[in-house]
Amino acid sequence: MATGRSNQLTKQIGEYLVASELGRIGLVAATFSGNVPDYDIIATDSGFKSVPVQVKTKNGASWQFDIRKFIDVRLDGKKQVIGRPVALSDNIVCVMLALSRYGKDRFYVLSLKTLQKALIKIHRNVLKKFGGVRPKKFDSFHCAIGEHELTPFKDAWIREFRDKRGLSVHDHSASNGD
Repeated sequence: MATGRSNQLTKQIGEYLVASELGRIGLVAATFSGNVPDYDIIATDSGFKSVPVQVKTKNGASWQFDIRKFIDVRLDGKKQVIGRPVALSDNIVCVMLALSRYGKDRFYVLSLKTLQKALIKIHRNVLKKFGGVRPKKFDSFHCAIGEHELTPFKDAWIREFRDKRGLSVHDHSASNGD
């Protein structure tokens, strides 16, 4: 089981790796080290346009969430009843980081709203499979998402920051490494 110290190190490593990748595409990244509730970094381009960035870092098999941060869920006896999605900012970019060996980390870049939709779909499917009752612990609101569900968003820095958000960025994927 991970300790508080190892969790803090994972979070710190994740934020700084994401900040470094943002720098590679020409964005200045200001980290907040967990002192802001909804985002970890502000990314700013040369024209001073800014976007908040939420970083989620994992060492294990999947990223873990409480589904109630994304959708209203209530209990009807032991059955979970899904309500309306929680109102989330349209502007937050979420970077899901899978830590690995040095230089082998994997980044998945998507909007927080897109992550919300994916998690809701996963949770609905679990509930559908078990008739609305979680099999082990009926009052668990745990939800997890793995890399296989995020494949379309792997290394989508340019798409999310330039194409969708309109920030001035550099496409370092075409770089020759000089």
